[in-house]
Amino acid sequence: MARDKVSMPSGMGGLVRYFDEYRSKIEFKPGHIIILCIIVITIMIILYTYGNRLLGL
Repeated sequence: MARDKVSMPSGMGGLVRYFDEYRSKIEFKPGHIIILCIIVITIMIILYTYGNRLLGL
């Protein structure tokens, strides 16, 4: 009975690791993303506050 066992190769169980397959050429550090968000928020506040005067509306 023990000889009837089927030996399967060990694997990852159907899981695919996508980060191994594709590496982006553009990479950002977390600090750069935070600085970019702060810049965008500052620009939005300036436009909401002074936008009518700056754009002549």
